[in-house]
Amino acid sequence: MYQQIIDKYYQDNNKLKDILVYHSRCVADKALKIAKNHPEMALDIKFIEEAAMLHDIGIFKCNAPDIFCFGTEPYICHGTIGAELIRNEGFPQHALVCERHTGTGLSLDYIIKNNLPVPHRDLCPVSMEEQIICFADKFFSKTKLDREKTIDQAMSTMAKWGEECATQFKKWCDLFL
Repeated sequence: MYQQIIDKYYQDNNKLKDILVYHSRCVADKALKIAKNHPEMALDIKFIEEAAMLHDIGIFKCNAPDIFCFGTEPYICHGTIGAELIRNEGFPQHALVCERHTGTGLSLDYIIKNNLPVPHRDLCPVSMEEQIICFADKFFSKTKLDREKTIDQAMSTMAKWGEECATQFKKWCDLFL
């Protein structure tokens, strides 16, 4: 399912498609490993793989030339853009992962305080599956595809988003690792 959607939106941009697929596969594999280590959570493994592979589908519409994104929208919008695409494809639950994975999620308060160009509503992961995908995503960048961040490196990145983000990341470390 997810490969057909990726192929639909990434027909002509092979470098960006390669980055998207490689990054998403790393996120999916980490999320699946976390899920398999927590059978007590009774997680939807199929959904985790599909949603992790689609979480960044909206990047092609954003302006991030360093990763071959030559769209016009600010990169912070890639999640909500992707959510709209995935909703239109008929996958509303997968769309929630797209719009809720930025940072450790974007609270309405954070969005307003920082005047972010995203919808004014809470965009934080809710389900355990959403949280695991969001957490796994923090270990991989699209500019350094060949390496997984350590916990300390990921924490340092989250700290740049603010105390709320760093605190949530630490809670996920305690819960998932």
